[in-house]
Amino acid sequence: MVGIDNLITGTRGNVRWLAAWPDWHLIEQDIAEPLDVRGEVDLVADLACPASPADFHDHGIEILRTCSEGVRHLLELARRKGALFLHASTSEVYGDPEVHPQREDYWGHVNPIGPRSVYGEGKRFAEAMIMAYRRLHGLAVRTARVFSTYGPRMRIDDGRVVTTFIHQALQGEPLTVHGEGNQTRSFCYVDDLIDGLVRLARSDINEPVNLGNPQEIRVRELAEEILSLTGSTSPIESRPLPPDDPKLRRPDITRAREQLGWEPQVPRREGLRHTVNWCREVLRQSTGRVRPAV
Repeated sequence: MVGIDNLITGTRGNVRWLAAWPDWHLIEQDIAEPLDVRGEVDLVADLACPASPADFHDHGIEILRTCSEGVRHLLELARRKGALFLHASTSEVYGDPEVHPQREDYWGHVNPIGPRSVYGEGKRFAEAMIMAYRRLHGLAVRTARVFSTYGPRMRIDDGRVVTTFIHQALQGEPLTVHGEGNQTRSFCYVDDLIDGLVRLARSDINEPVNLGNPQEIRVRELAEEILSLTGSTSPIESRPLPPDDPKLRRPDITRAREQLGWEPQVPRREGLRHTVNWCREVLRQSTGRVRPAV
């Protein structure tokens, strides 16, 4: 088993436990540069790309290169090795959707030059390239359109809403909600997503498949839930809405249910509790400033 990561957003600590696996090794490299691995390869799993709104600003060029040159290098690797290609796409391909919930046959409502476009348009381009390889080379491909995933080992300061709220709550800071917080999101715990990816890889579905939790929640309600879980007395404060912020986001997972036998199993409150505990320990080790457990 080989992992390739330039660690622009990841850490070696996240994969340290894999050292116990036979023949595991990590190659520290950017997939936007030409790459190869020795020996036989059964599966090329493309899970690369910074995915936080903060990254869209700080790493926009790197994101676009990852979704174009990087995806092409991995597709070429899969083609040379005769391997299956599994790609983690995103619900961002739907943009600020005018169809709700979002089905895989919806083409999206996107701003191709807005601040979120480096990620959303990058992933849309990646999907187009993947299908071109499928048509031209007959490559076996699997594409998961991943909806907001959360859980342990996330960067606690990565700018995504779950970790942002938890970090603020544990530090006793105001929870910053954009607008009135009436926009909705659907959060899928990481264990459920991994199960979905494994099932997808073992299937024969070449078209994109939504993987996400169809249980929808308003962002303000999420903030209140995290305050309850952390025991924090932090206030909730409003901030201006960022450009192109989706007002609604919920997957239609009919295809995953019917063709993969998959749907999320971990209740949101349970998943959030695991994530809070992870973030609490990270903060304790790094700063010593964290509210006690409740």
